[in-house]
Amino acid sequence: MTPTPKRAKPVDREGMEQAALLREVSVRYPSAAKLIYHVPNGGHRHKLVAVKLKEQGVKAGVPDLVLPMARGGYFGLYIEFKARAPYDAAVSPAQDAYLQALTDQGYLAIVCRGHVDAIEAIRAYLLQPQTKAAA
Repeated sequence: MTPTPKRAKPVDREGMEQAALLREVSVRYPSAAKLIYHVPNGGHRHKLVAVKLKEQGVKAGVPDLVLPMARGGYFGLYIEFKARAPYDAAVSPAQDAYLQALTDQGYLAIVCRGHVDAIEAIRAYLLQPQTKAAA
């Protein structure tokens, strides 16, 4: 009887690319690096943990990264981060709906594929004038 070959652990390309993005943000844009954060919504969890997190406010579709810096008339930047092709995944209906809801509330909410795409989006966003609050 032949032993069943072990399956290789899947490579978290999206996680690796997102980590590379955050390293680059810390070098290029230190003020943004102090504020940008990751929303750990994804991943596989035990059912009981998932239930508890949902009770605590975890919602499907929330984008991966948030940059709470107001620029260009927006209140902040939300990024749904995907690995670059050919390792990227489709944007789910829940993610698409959440991005639209954020856009409706005055945020720039976008999908970026790969860290190069994301760093360019962050650069372009930060080049815009700061959004001023009405007095």
